Amino acid sequence: MSTSNIGIAIAAPGGYAQDQAALEMGIRRLEAQGFRVHNYYDPAEKFQRFAGSDAGRLAQLNAAAADPQAQIVIALRGQYGISRILPQIDFRAMADSGKLFVGYSDFTAFHMGLMKETGRISFAGPMMCDDFIREEPVEYTLKQFWDCLRGPQHQVRGTAAGNPLVDLRGKLWGGNLSMLVHLLGTPYFAPIEGGIVFVEDINEHPYRIERMVLQLLYAGALDGQQALLLGDISNYRLTPADNGYDFDAMLAYLRERLPIPVLTGLPFGHIKERATLPYGGMGHLVSDAEGFDLRISDYPTLAHG
Repeated sequence: MSTSNIGIAIAAPGGYAQDQAALEMGIRRLEAQGFRVHNYYDPAEKFQRFAGSDAGRLAQLNAAAADPQAQIVIALRGQYGISRILPQIDFRAMADSGKLFVGYSDFTAFHMGLMKETGRISFAGPMMCDDFIREEPVEYTLKQFWDCLRGPQHQVRGTAAGNPLVDLRGKLWGGNLSMLVHLLGTPYFAPIEGGIVFVEDINEHPYRIERMVLQLLYAGALDGQQALLLGDISNYRLTPADNGYDFDAMLAYLRERLPIPVLTGLPFGHIKERATLPYGGMGHLVSDAEGFDLRISDYPTLAHG
C-alpha cells in the first residue's frame, strides 16, 4: 500500500507539545515518507496544561474526524484532558467517520467511550509526542504500528519467564490502569465479555497497581474475563517501609487472588518499544516457558476500515 494514499490527522484532546520544533520535524518526516499530514493542533491555543480550551480540543477532534482526506487520527499526546470533554464527544460521528483512532495513556478513555457507545474498534498505539518526533525513531514501535494498521492480522510477542501456560481466545480491551479505574461507575466504562484485559501504568507503586486491579475485581469488571496481561509498570520508587513488598510480591498476590491467569511481559506502556493493540480485536493468546504470543484478528485496517 502506497503511503501517498494515507492521510494522517493530528488532534490534541489532552496535553500540548512541549517541543514544537520536534513536532514540526516529525510532521516533515512523515510527509517525506509520502504521508499526507493534517495538523489540527495549534500551539498558540494551548491553555494551562492543556492543548487548548475544552471547546478547542473538542473542535480539534471533530475536525480530524471530519477530514475527508484522513484515514488515521493520531492523538498528539496523552497526559490529561479527555475526561473533561467525554460528555461532549459525539462517538457515533467518530465511528461513522471510518477513521482509525490511535493513542494510549489518557486516550484510554476515548477507546472505552467509543467501544461503549458504538462498538467501534480503535487502537492503543503510538502518539505524535513522542513516538514520531524522536531524533532516533524506535523501529519496533513504528513497525508494530504500521504492520497492525495494514493487517489483516497482527502479532505481538511478550517475553517473560514464569507465566502460567494458557491457550485462550478473547477480545482485547484495557489500557492505562489508572484511567480504567477512573472510568468505573461512569457511562463510559466498557468491559468486553470474555475478554483479554491488558493494562499498563507509570509512576504508580506496586501497591497502587494491586489496589487498582482489586478495584476492578471487586467492581465485577473482571468477571468472566479470560486473562490479565500486565504491560510496563515502571518509574516508581520502593522504600524501606515496603519491607520486602515489591512488584514480584504484588504479582504473586494477584495470581493467588484473581480467578483468571495473570501474565507479564506485554511490550506496552510508557516505554520506547511499544506494541499496537486493537481495542476490541480478537486475540488468541498462547504462552510458553519464555513468554507468550498474542495473535490478533477481526479489526479494521487501512485496506478495510
